[in-house]
Amino acid sequence: MDPGNGSDILPEELTASVESFFDTAPPLQDSSLISHKLQAFIDRNSKSSEGGGPVRVVCVTSGGTTVPLEQRCVRYIDNFSSGHRGAASTEYFFKAGYAVIFLHRRGSCQPYCRYLPEDSFLDFFELGEDSSIQVCQSHSTIVKKAIGDYQNAVERGQLLKLPFTTIFEYLQVLRMVAISMRPLGPYGMFYHAAAVSDFYVPWESMAKHKIQSSSGPLDMRLNQVPKMLSVLRKEWAPMAFCISFKLETDGNILLQKADMAMKKYHMHVVVANLLATYKREVIMVTDNGSINVCSQDEYSDVEEEMIKILVDRHSKYLEQYRIEIIGLS
Repeated sequence: MDPGNGSDILPEELTASVESFFDTAPPLQDSSLISHKLQAFIDRNSKSSEGGGPVRVVCVTSGGTTVPLEQRCVRYIDNFSSGHRGAASTEYFFKAGYAVIFLHRRGSCQPYCRYLPEDSFLDFFELGEDSSIQVCQSHSTIVKKAIGDYQNAVERGQLLKLPFTTIFEYLQVLRMVAISMRPLGPYGMFYHAAAVSDFYVPWESMAKHKIQSSSGPLDMRLNQVPKMLSVLRKEWAPMAFCISFKLETDGNILLQKADMAMKKYHMHVVVANLLATYKREVIMVTDNGSINVCSQDEYSDVEEEMIKILVDRHSKYLEQYRIEIIGLS
């Protein structure tokens, strides 16, 4: 049962391309360890919360995926994403009471680390007169708060961080997360903030070693990545509440593309944003209209207001689910 109506059958062509992608992808390293961590996390957070109801769990994807051009990779195609939105959103989801699976690009922005210096972490420290290392007085408040918030999330067992780099790693881990979250039903949420590659080089088609420039101009064919959002909505976790993002550079087509994504992938919300202004404002497209969301000033996060709206939407989704359950009983 799914109030979002995302359970219809996948087209055979998509099913075949998805199976081909996973069958030919390089094996995921540490898959058994990831599976163990996921199961322990879901088991711990599927129990009732202090308020009496089940804990809500959200998978936040963050950062960009790479497309390797060689099996022993030297060169790759990268997708633009700092991971700031995913990291900030994770903090606000946790503040709202959610347990968070943070599926993130290695080296991208991390929750509770957004205000650390970009150039060097060493800028936060100084040597005392006795050569002891201490936090600079000007930064001590920020560092203490970041450490306290992060340790609180980890100690409560409500933050699980899973890294990826390539498109192969990302989609394999996402599938594992989604299938693990399926028993949560409508209490699960997916917040797809990662910048996922649209094209890739099949593993068996790649050069095994570094491509030599002496061979002349490079002619390479890229295959289209199967639309995994459809598979997630219809097979992996059909009852979960799902949010995707649509980034464009042309404002004239932004809302049209977001609306198409809503209908094509059965999303509950699509967050539309322009490359030039994505840090300050977004448009949240829903099945009954759109909501403009802007940061209040240079010191506030647009993600804070976004998460408030999504938590409210998720609550209404859960209430709709309960009404359908009662109607069938």
